[in-house]
Amino acid sequence: MHFDLSDLTVFIHVAEAPSLTRGARRAHLSPAAVSARIKALEEQLGTKLFYRDSRGVMLTPSGVKLLAHARDILRQVAHLKSEFSVYQNQLVGHVRIFANTTVVTEFLPTLLAELLSEHPGITVDLQERLSRDIIRGVLDGSADLGLIAGPVKKPGLDVIYYSTDKLLLAVPPGHPLASRQTVSLAETLDFPHISLHEGSTLFDLVTAQTEEAGRKLPTRVQVSSYDAICRMIEAGVGVGILPESVTTQPRFAPQLQTIELDDPWATRERSILVKDVKSIPRFMQILIDKVIESGTQAEGITPP
Repeated sequence: MHFDLSDLTVFIHVAEAPSLTRGARRAHLSPAAVSARIKALEEQLGTKLFYRDSRGVMLTPSGVKLLAHARDILRQVAHLKSEFSVYQNQLVGHVRIFANTTVVTEFLPTLLAELLSEHPGITVDLQERLSRDIIRGVLDGSADLGLIAGPVKKPGLDVIYYSTDKLLLAVPPGHPLASRQTVSLAETLDFPHISLHEGSTLFDLVTAQTEEAGRKLPTRVQVSSYDAICRMIEAGVGVGILPESVTTQPRFAPQLQTIELDDPWATRERSILVKDVKSIPRFMQILIDKVIESGTQAEGITPP
């Protein structure tokens, strides 16, 4: 049995789309060519890989098995290329990262800009995902690396601490809570909140904690960025819960006042997730080292 690596790549594109048309677009091939490759794979394996209908495609049980193996095979090939690229004095590799909103918008852009400038042979696919999807993505191989805030207890994952994430309440000057040093989430629920969109990690966390207390989050406006939250708060539209790293950025509403949340869940460890840290290629280790270094510098800690 012989597998063509390009056919496995096409199969993964279709499985992740999940659509022949979108998979073909990702693979830079025609839908007809992609369909022929999938059919050839099915004939070679003697089993159906996709259920097809008008809405797209869905993996069969055999397709699910092949997807796991295909990801492992292509990851090992990428690792092999990366290891031998050192002899050409240039790191080469591709990494897919799943991360939460704060990391995608505030933490990684500068770090990745430095890394990619130093190593032009490295390419990155960065996607914003919810915590549960980050964990599942690293476990099933759809992501090479995950960056997450909050506790992670999942067999099959290596968890690497890199910084602490504190959540604060941001209010405009003169707000009834502005003179407080600390405040609980429950005390903020008498005021309208400005929050991120539904589905964001921070919104889901705050909503879950509110519901656990038997209350409902009084959301007045939902927006798609931290910048928009800050502008709304500054204008007096409401209050908002934000990561400390956001409130210290000079471009974010300098007129905001922040108050520490005294709820235990408001202080969370940020972690890097990988499936097996001992087997990652050199270029990924360099990325992980940079994330750890940036995290410790942000907290004023001198790395060992």
